[in-house]
Amino acid sequence: MEPTRIWGDLCSNSDIIINQGPTAPQYNGIPTYTVEIMNVCFTGCNISSIHLNCGWFGSANIVNPRIFKRLRYNDCLVNDGRPLTNGRVISFQYANTFRYPLSVSSFIC
Repeated sequence: MEPTRIWGDLCSNSDIIINQGPTAPQYNGIPTYTVEIMNVCFTGCNISSIHLNCGWFGSANIVNPRIFKRLRYNDCLVNDGRPLTNGRVISFQYANTFRYPLSVSSFIC
């Protein structure tokens, strides 16, 4: 699928891919999920200040806040706001009784 770009735009929402899936549950049976956030910008752009819609994201295990942290309801920051360079993947695991839907809300190219 070709990203939709406005002439002159360096990147778009489709350049940030979020994959998440179940992994082995914690010892206490709480489901665990692995999240991968990727910069797949084909123009070689670096994307920073990536914010995701994340509801009331929470985890039974500690997620490194430099990688992913909830700032407020439905606003989570990726990579502490630093650039996610072209081709780079950031991943983390969280544990909760349900999977949080995550989607891109804003970013800077």
